[in-house]
Amino acid sequence: MGCRNAGPRSVLLRVVAATTDAGDTAVVVDVRRALPGRGAWLHPDPRCLELAERRRAFPRALRLAGPLDTSAVRAHLGVGEA
Repeated sequence: MGCRNAGPRSVLLRVVAATTDAGDTAVVVDVRRALPGRGAWLHPDPRCLELAERRRAFPRALRLAGPLDTSAVRAHLGVGEA
């Protein structure tokens, strides 16, 4: 999604949109690849995540309006906040 390169699903992270307790929409990593809803695939590389954020690819890929919180994905990849 970020770098636009394809790869086998066994190497990619599946991310989905989930509603937080506060009612906001956030992007979370679907570790077991079983969460309901539309998913998007991302390389587990911080550069790919940064490209996806810069290109605003998450709302487009997940078909949602507005900016999405990607802090859970950043934490999963061990990337500090931008």
